[in-house]
Amino acid sequence: MGLERLACIMQNVDNLFLVDTMQSIMQHVSRITGVKYGDDPKKDISLRVITDHIRGATFMIADGIMPSNEGRGYVLRRLLRRAARHGRLLGVHDTFLYKIAETVINENKGAYPELAEQHDRIIKLVRVEEESFARTIDQGMQLLNGFVDETLKAGKKVFPGSDAFRLSDTYGFPVDLTKEIVAEKGLSVDEKEFEKLMCEQKERARAARKNAGADAWAGESGLLKDVPETKFLGYETTQSEAKVIAIIKGGQRADSATAGDNAVLLLDQTPFYGESGGQVGDTGMIESEDAVVAVTNTTKNHAKNFLHYAEVKAGTIHIGEIVKASADKGRRAAITRNHTAAHLLQAALRKVLGTHVQQAGQFVDEKRVRFDFTHFAAVKKDELKKVEDMVNGVILNAIPVVSREMPIDEAKKLGAMALFGEKYGKIVRVVSAGDFSKEFCGGTHVTNTAQIGLFKIVSESSVAAGVRRIEAVTGTNVLSLLEDSIETTMKASEAMKLGNPSELVKRADQIMLELKEKDREIESLNAKLASMRVKSLLDKAKDVKGVKFISAKLEGVESASLRVMCDKILERSPDCVAVIAGINGEKANIAACAGKKAQEKGANAGKIVRQVASAAGGSGGGRPDSAMAGTKDVSKLDAALASSEKIVADMIK
Repeated sequence: MGLERLACIMQNVDNLFLVDTMQSIMQHVSRITGVKYGDDPKKDISLRVITDHIRGATFMIADGIMPSNEGRGYVLRRLLRRAARHGRLLGVHDTFLYKIAETVINENKGAYPELAEQHDRIIKLVRVEEESFARTIDQGMQLLNGFVDETLKAGKKVFPGSDAFRLSDTYGFPVDLTKEIVAEKGLSVDEKEFEKLMCEQKERARAARKNAGADAWAGESGLLKDVPETKFLGYETTQSEAKVIAIIKGGQRADSATAGDNAVLLLDQTPFYGESGGQVGDTGMIESEDAVVAVTNTTKNHAKNFLHYAEVKAGTIHIGEIVKASADKGRRAAITRNHTAAHLLQAALRKVLGTHVQQAGQFVDEKRVRFDFTHFAAVKKDELKKVEDMVNGVILNAIPVVSREMPIDEAKKLGAMALFGEKYGKIVRVVSAGDFSKEFCGGTHVTNTAQIGLFKIVSESSVAAGVRRIEAVTGTNVLSLLEDSIETTMKASEAMKLGNPSELVKRADQIMLELKEKDREIESLNAKLASMRVKSLLDKAKDVKGVKFISAKLEGVESASLRVMCDKILERSPDCVAVIAGINGEKANIAACAGKKAQEKGANAGKIVRQVASAAGGSGGGRPDSAMAGTKDVSKLDAALASSEKIVADMIK
């Protein structure tokens, strides 16, 4: 018997939602929504959905799951979005789930202390995801309602799978939510068509990916089940003797590899680091008496076999041979600088932004550090400066970097940071830079922070909801960045005919002012030109069932000009419907507008432009008064515009 069923029995209630801990959550939902549980069976469903889903979502985030569009992350996103939608059904249109999450944490933190530890992360992530969904649902609901109206008007009971796919693929509107909403209107989604379109999309994505080759999967296949694990020597050296114990060629075990062959070599011991923990694998050379082999990458599998992906440059290499294995020392040094810098970066981010910062991904090679972390807003310029200065301060203080293996409990007592959600063995390796940074890590590192040289943040950006990314460089790569910046400044100064590069900013400001003035002049001329064109178009307007109708095709007119023309038409003629196409090379934009009086008679610009664009092999939509679409097939444009009069006529009551 589960814990929750036991709680129902002990508290003498007939369902989970009446248990004391759940009641606290539901009562908070009731206070926010103003709906009392038990008054309305339909609203009770929404109360239960919100209560259950926010509780589940809170625990999932505490376990390290991030909202995404696949796997566990997709389940989390669906829970939060469904809960948010049921809040809207109860009349709550502002963000509110993060407030309920506070109650979930408070009710359960005694038994689950990780909820309190991850408090800031949970609250911020729920809020960011809910705000993101609010933007999605507002846009998606407008389109969905239009699609539903069209389906019902056509007398159909099945909502087109193509419309469900478009909502999902283009606007991020979850298909589960689409199914739930259309079901309330008595419709079902054509799931076969939706799945067919989804499969076609996946096939296109799959076809776009390059084939990694048969040997790429060798490490996790049964080919190596009899091969013992490789002893890694790379913490102490970049060069050692070793014995070749296995060769894979063409996806099969082989006894040898000869000049020109691409193969995977396995050694009994190796100084080559195998790609893991965000650190790239080493490259270098393997040499025997008869062969020279270039190693282009190194990985390792779950059985701790190190796989050296290589090309035999000369001679023939055989199983059982003793070889000299040499990892590229200069490249390894650059990688270790970047890896240690990543540790210092995480420590600095936690000190500047807060302890909610957790590593969400990492990539270090010889060129850069790429560090992904949990944070719920763009990092401000002054915050980035503090982080950068803090890391450089640690580097200049020449702090020893110590790597030690120890029992995991001892590592936790030292306060070492573990990768959130990662599973570790009983013995772990801890890399420490004094008291500034302590992390679980199996990568290679400098022995003193001074060896990093300098640290410079290059960019900060968003990679997903609640996840930010910093890219940075260290050591000689900082010098390369400085040289590139100086060269760019000099070239820009020459282009602006400046003798002194220090005048560059001043001259750039002057040019921007000149460009803005020119833009204003162009805008003014476009407005005058649009007015002239509108007068000409209105003079040629047809009468279609009591409304004025305009259809036109114009060469060299951008979408902005089409919008201005539509605005002018709406100002001058509220009983007019216009469909205007602007052609630019092989592409065309189609604008539609419907005045207030025309709308009262049934005209809808969004529906008109969608049907016209569809006839021209394009897509689009918008509001009832103004809408925009596009097409890449201008050959169909004349026929599509010709159909617009009938489309409008069919709408007018």
